[in-house]
Amino acid sequence: MNVAVTARGLSRAVWILVVARAVNRIGAFTLPFLGVVLAVEFKASLDQVGLILAVFGVATIPSRLLGGQLADRLGRRRTIVLGLVGCAIGQLWIALSHALWSAVLATVLLGLAFEIYEPPSQAMIADVTEPEDRPAAYGLYSAALAAAGVLAGLLAAAISHWDLRWLFVADAITCLSCAALVALALPADVRRERPADRPVAVWRDRRLLLLLAGGTVFATIYMQLIIGVPLTLLEHGLPKSGTGLILAVSAATLIAAQRVLRVQRLDDFRAIAIGYVLVGVGLVVVALAHNLAIFLLAAILWSLGELFLLTRYLTQASGLAPEKARGRYLAVFGLSWGIATTIAPVTVTQLLESAGPNGLWLTTAAVAFALAILQPWVRRRLDPDRRNGDRRVATDR
Repeated sequence: MNVAVTARGLSRAVWILVVARAVNRIGAFTLPFLGVVLAVEFKASLDQVGLILAVFGVATIPSRLLGGQLADRLGRRRTIVLGLVGCAIGQLWIALSHALWSAVLATVLLGLAFEIYEPPSQAMIADVTEPEDRPAAYGLYSAALAAAGVLAGLLAAAISHWDLRWLFVADAITCLSCAALVALALPADVRRERPADRPVAVWRDRRLLLLLAGGTVFATIYMQLIIGVPLTLLEHGLPKSGTGLILAVSAATLIAAQRVLRVQRLDDFRAIAIGYVLVGVGLVVVALAHNLAIFLLAAILWSLGELFLLTRYLTQASGLAPEKARGRYLAVFGLSWGIATTIAPVTVTQLLESAGPNGLWLTTAAVAFALAILQPWVRRRLDPDRRNGDRRVATDR
């Protein structure tokens, strides 16, 4: 691993990726406004808006898989640049469209490009980081995205006073800026798989599928919080602005917690168990909360847990993979977010309707505590020390 290390122990490439993705994230405020633009600028009906957004969501699933394939075959840097440029083209196309059919085609293109850069970004962090430093690297990456997300909301609020199409122009500019930084500053790609190599059968690795299942549960809990907390605030008659404050406190917690991640020496399974316990406690607090201060306390607890979970799940997924298939492994693991985005709206609305806010959050907390208890069982099936031979993944015959 011939990579320069910074004073804080993480490589220069990690910091470049963090800065580049933060710049991109600052501009990534268009998605919440996409439905508004389709309805206001292109006069789409509510049914049409829902269908178009659903098509966008479906398009992001092959996008992530494509990103994993290209990361391993074309190279990390080239794939990141390709994905970002594709996003910029889709956004500019939406901004320049004058008919609904054109905006729909642009939205599909945006969906197909939207997740391409994630697998190579996550794989490159694993490539240039020692295993023991990966939780800190992935934590820094996640915290930077969270902080940039807060700035994104402020920038969106400012630009949205003008024509909403300018949101897509601004996002396209940040995508191209991010692509330029990656192309100029990241290490050159190296060839990772020779034509004579047998392709790695990623979907045959049962450890990865088990990890995908666990990651999907975590991602569903995360998405339930994103969707369900604003609805819970409304149920309690609390101001809608409280959602923004909760998100800001969550982002600040992710940033402040980086020091904890850098000094703790827990293994992945203990860290994941602690993460689920923290999330579970935070969810119980949400179930009992009736004022904004208690919701903010809950946000601190669940955000600490989410940071443990996100960083350690990514560490495990990258550690399972042979180096030449790391992009594809992370792409398959990343499907957990697409699945969760589909499941969470249904579970939130159904539980809110049938059991109310208390039932929603106590049920979700029970799932989190159950996952914490199951970690010793998961360890026996994933621990590479016990299954060293499994690292030679079955190949297609």
